[in-house]
Amino acid sequence: MNWHVFRGDATPHDGIQDLPPPPPWRTFDGEVDDDAAPGATVRAVHQRRGAVYRSESREEIDAVNAALALRRPLLLTGSPGAGKSSLAYAVAYELQLGPVLHWPIISRSTVTDGLYQYDALSRVQDATLAVGGDIGAYMRLGPLGTALLPRRRPRVLLIDEIDKSDIDLPNDLLTIFEDGEYTIPELARLAERQPEVEVASADADDRVVIRRGHVRCREFPFVVLTSNGEREFPPAFLRRCIRLRLPPPSAQQLARIVEAHLGDDAVAASGPIIERFLAVRGFGDVATDQLLNAIYLTGRHADGDDRGRERVLDLLLQALDPA
Repeated sequence: MNWHVFRGDATPHDGIQDLPPPPPWRTFDGEVDDDAAPGATVRAVHQRRGAVYRSESREEIDAVNAALALRRPLLLTGSPGAGKSSLAYAVAYELQLGPVLHWPIISRSTVTDGLYQYDALSRVQDATLAVGGDIGAYMRLGPLGTALLPRRRPRVLLIDEIDKSDIDLPNDLLTIFEDGEYTIPELARLAERQPEVEVASADADDRVVIRRGHVRCREFPFVVLTSNGEREFPPAFLRRCIRLRLPPPSAQQLARIVEAHLGDDAVAASGPIIERFLAVRGFGDVATDQLLNAIYLTGRHADGDDRGRERVLDLLLQALDPA
């Protein structure tokens, strides 16, 4: 059975239905409520971001498909602008898995932040004013919590810049990734009196029912963790991930990125700017969106003179971490 359901060519298809069954040790059995598409609607910006990405290497496509088939997180490392975050949107777009659930990590992020938020203070205040409602009105699932809801198709979860987290977060994620389930203590305590509670999810305008305070996935989400390589991760965490380092895009890849975003006309005029971009990259990191900004703006520069173009290029093509 072919497990290469992701092709990397930005052509949406229904191949996720052909994904082979998971390994016995990665099988989950959360009860699915319905087959409706998650959330309200797929945001156009997500569709566009996924539509313009191209997977250029066999290694990249193999890594995505291995993570899908083994139901394991995909840990992507690479310099800024290498396309780490965009790959998550490309998989969601091609395999038609709905909007990407995005969890940007900061130093104070905890697993609970990703699972759910509970506004206990507002509930107490409302109760004092005799206007308090159901506990579900004060709770919202986070991106991680929403990704683990039982669905017939996996969701795509982007955990962005995991290397910025507190040292404990990767280890804290291990149990969640292994078990594919979590408990909301505030709801579990009410299980005998209120076994079902409706709460908001991370999808706009989408509410879901939590039973007895417990959530267990049906299809393990496609989890993409990105890292700029600023720290090391524990071996126990690394062995549970499919790991891939994305190299900076080549000149040919950059030309295809320009074509996808700005069209054929922009590619024809972008050669010298791509060369300049690559020269700057030799002295420090520079992101692909800086190149797109430079090509877009110089093509519309009001002055229309060489000095004006040079000023724009100097402004936009600056290394992020000059050596």
